[in-house]
Amino acid sequence: MERFFSSAKNKDIKNNVVEVDIDKIRPNPYQPRKVFDLASIYELAESIKHFGVIQPLSVRKAKKGAFELIAGERRLRACAYLKMQKVPVIVVDMNDNDSAVVALIENLQRKDLTFFEEAEAYFHLITEHGLTQEELSKKVGKNQSTVANKLRLLKLPKDVKEIIKDHKLTERHARALLKLPDEKMQRSVVQRIVKNGYNVSESEEIIEKILFKLSGGKKEKKVLRCAVLKDVRIFANTIKKAVSVMRESGIDAVSEQNECDGFYEYIIKIPKKVSF
Repeated sequence: MERFFSSAKNKDIKNNVVEVDIDKIRPNPYQPRKVFDLASIYELAESIKHFGVIQPLSVRKAKKGAFELIAGERRLRACAYLKMQKVPVIVVDMNDNDSAVVALIENLQRKDLTFFEEAEAYFHLITEHGLTQEELSKKVGKNQSTVANKLRLLKLPKDVKEIIKDHKLTERHARALLKLPDEKMQRSVVQRIVKNGYNVSESEEIIEKILFKLSGGKKEKKVLRCAVLKDVRIFANTIKKAVSVMRESGIDAVSEQNECDGFYEYIIKIPKKVSF
């Protein structure tokens, strides 16, 4: 590989592919993925053994001549497994915020994260790096409502989340449990779900029955909620239709719907100047 890559001793190595000592690369502290499948690492190592590292790792400069990994954790682990002394990297300028976002995006694109890891990564970027939900949603290419819904999953108690992880329950299971009013009830129901092997539909059904009993068996409340929901959908369709009419008339209007805690947010953008 030496004839293809520059030496890391060169003065200008930024944005160029160079080779660096593998023991000088430290892990990304903002890596959202907590668990790595060893079998997939071994498979990747076998590929690298035969074809080399096709895609260089992304790193940034650290103190004392070291480098901090930005993207390529699996490749780094596979190279370490092969006991490679040097690996190809691209050295880029990047601050803590961007490094954390890139590490998250890489995993999201490869669908490597569990829904709890994704939620924890969002929470970390908001609390530790000062991003708003809107800024974060734009950076990771997700709707703000998606980010908000992921963050809600973190409200579940730690032991309940562990049960969900250990028994590979789905995100919909977790969302259903959030409807229960207290942690004790959530623990009891998740244990019942695991014991009986309930799927999502069955889990949602028993949770609805519990909520029905808690409400005193008053069906009219549920009917009222459905009626209100139906009205909201009518309003939403009215907004969409209005935007559609404007677009058909040559006005480049756009609308965006976000589901926030306690309310729906509709944003309509209409250009100031309209040319026909």
